[in-house]
Amino acid sequence: MKTYLIISQIIYLLFIIPWLFIWGISFMAFDSGVSAGAILLVTIIGVYPLVAIASSIMAWVFHKRKARAAAILNLMPLLWVLGIGGPVFYINVF
Repeated sequence: MKTYLIISQIIYLLFIIPWLFIWGISFMAFDSGVSAGAILLVTIIGVYPLVAIASSIMAWVFHKRKARAAAILNLMPLLWVLGIGGPVFYINVF
């Protein structure tokens, strides 16, 4: 379990590098004016590091008592990686 937590959290840390670029260009959503959709987009993208840190802390707290809960909590940042990274990867590759 410890190995899984360490490896997955290193991967989440490595995703901070492309996240900086994606978060920076997400502000282009405001080019056509301020809207609820643009604010929501920037907020969803911008909260990734907070979710990664919070889920890492909670996973380490639960890893001895509730290993399954720790594994599930540790997968939360993957929602951002797949939800944002998947379409970006698809657009750039195909």
